[in-house]
Amino acid sequence: MEEKQQLSASLEDYIEAIYHIIDEKQVARGKDISARLGVSGASVTEALRSLSRKGLINYAPYEVITMTDRGRVVAEDVVRRHRALKRFFIEVLAIDEPLAEEGACRIEHTAPPEIIARMVHFIKFLEICPRGGDELIRGFSDFCKKGGTAGNCRQCVSRCMDGRDSNG
Repeated sequence: MEEKQQLSASLEDYIEAIYHIIDEKQVARGKDISARLGVSGASVTEALRSLSRKGLINYAPYEVITMTDRGRVVAEDVVRRHRALKRFFIEVLAIDEPLAEEGACRIEHTAPPEIIARMVHFIKFLEICPRGGDELIRGFSDFCKKGGTAGNCRQCVSRCMDGRDSNG
């Protein structure tokens, strides 16, 4: 098995941007990357050279940029982590989309993959658990927004338990 490609947070941002641009336009150009990330052309060139040396992209000055197979795998891992974190923040923690996006961008580079995988499993568990599900997630969202529960928690738990006992 191939060892995991270690990239700085900055290079992960670049490979993620390149991945999305290629997904949208089939190829990427330095100016597209510069515009997407809000960085200078010189910064883009430096990052492209580094990603090319690592065998993650095909890059030559003034040419279009494409990803290698290995680069695609690395980029898809970054994108997967980003999406999982953002989904967790929005669906479980009831964070607004702009803040969830910002948080996912920051944490995707530092959280160990095992933690992100556990968060994804937790979302799946909440969706299927008779004690949880959408009602629990909505209840938590309301709790965050209103600073309290919408009703009596004991009655809610009893209702959930009664429903589980009769269904299972």
